[in-house]
Amino acid sequence: MDPEVTSLAQSAGTTLVTLMAADAWQRTRDGFARLWRRMQPERAEMVVAELEAGREDVLAAVAAHDQETLDELRLQWQGFVRRLIIARPAAAEELRRLLDELDPDGSVARQVTQHATASGQARVYQAGRDQHIAER
Repeated sequence: MDPEVTSLAQSAGTTLVTLMAADAWQRTRDGFARLWRRMQPERAEMVVAELEAGREDVLAAVAAHDQETLDELRLQWQGFVRRLIIARPAAAEELRRLLDELDPDGSVARQVTQHATASGQARVYQAGRDQHIAER
């Protein structure tokens, strides 16, 4: 799988699910609905219905502090978006524009990916932001 497609789908899934519980929901829903109507009109109504059902699930999960459901919904939308981009590669650029419009500073979907290998007596310290280590 193309890492760029995977990254874009992850960003879209995270942004979408986060904004489902935010004041920007209507604008977010309308933007994703427009994207599908242009790129896959035959699936657009199903996607709009999934957006509405997904929002209800997100609101319930947020109220219940149910992180597992939120993670599942992110993965579900990542899959929807990934399949859209694979079927219609032109959707990638339009999706990037939509995400920039919905989340201009990238704060919603900012992700950090880290990999480390240690052996023997080695230690690995990783952080997505600030890290303070006070060893004695």
